[in-house]
Amino acid sequence: MRFRLWKDKLVQYGSAFLLITKILVVVLIAVGLTLKSLPLLKNENLWEILSSSVWSPLRGNFGFLPFILGTVWVTVISLIIAVPLCIMASIYLVEFASDRLRKSVLPLMNVLAAIPPVLYGVWGILFVVPILRNYVAPLFGVDTTGFSVFAGGIVLAVMIFPILISIMVEVMQTVPQELKDASLSLGATQWETIVSVNLRKAKPGIIAAVVLGVSRAIGETIAVLMVCGNVPQIPKSWFDAGYPIPALIANNFGEMMSIPMYDSALMFAALLLFVIIFGFNLISRLVLNRLEDHG
Repeated sequence: MRFRLWKDKLVQYGSAFLLITKILVVVLIAVGLTLKSLPLLKNENLWEILSSSVWSPLRGNFGFLPFILGTVWVTVISLIIAVPLCIMASIYLVEFASDRLRKSVLPLMNVLAAIPPVLYGVWGILFVVPILRNYVAPLFGVDTTGFSVFAGGIVLAVMIFPILISIMVEVMQTVPQELKDASLSLGATQWETIVSVNLRKAKPGIIAAVVLGVSRAIGETIAVLMVCGNVPQIPKSWFDAGYPIPALIANNFGEMMSIPMYDSALMFAALLLFVIIFGFNLISRLVLNRLEDHG
């Protein structure tokens, strides 16, 4: 009896220790990045750093606006492509597909999620970039190399497909059949039932899936680095090259550290990425809580 109580206490304290460790890791990352960024923050005005578009480390200009907007462009394009497609695919799998098809497709999503990002980057260089350069851009009268925020958005959209579809299917399968039957019995069509019952009931879960997808898209590095062009400029169209924050860090860390303030600038880029993802998740969590309270 005493041994069982002792075992329960061990599990309780062990779980608490692991939870505190995880929280401490997040805090230590934030503190470490902040300390490393302090030399830049003491030397430059924060607003100037965030709003300036001049990136010239040799002259001491560290404007992050091109990198922030590059990240925003790539993430927004990926969501514009991925979210509607994934919602429609999830609706089809849950409401119209046979059990056999559903059980065949969902494991394939897990395989797609397990593919290393570098392979998505290679696929983007071999297929997405040439198609944009030779076929899509000429339709709009644009001359481009194909290495653009559009290419980055397409590659990221494909990368977040598995996460979005897997979660959305799971969420839509939890909608009670009684609610759908009640809607159909009142004369609604199947599509009206999907819109007014399925999507409405599954809205918090769909938002949670999009949040996870955005977090993945914002932090993705290698695949984006390979297809975005990596030019520190503010993109003005989908076919312009961009330079997202993760690509900046991966491309330059370990090099040119002899330049004054350069390492601090890269640490500030990492801190900026951390704050964006943390803030986005926090706001999304508040929105989800509000939706659940009103559900």
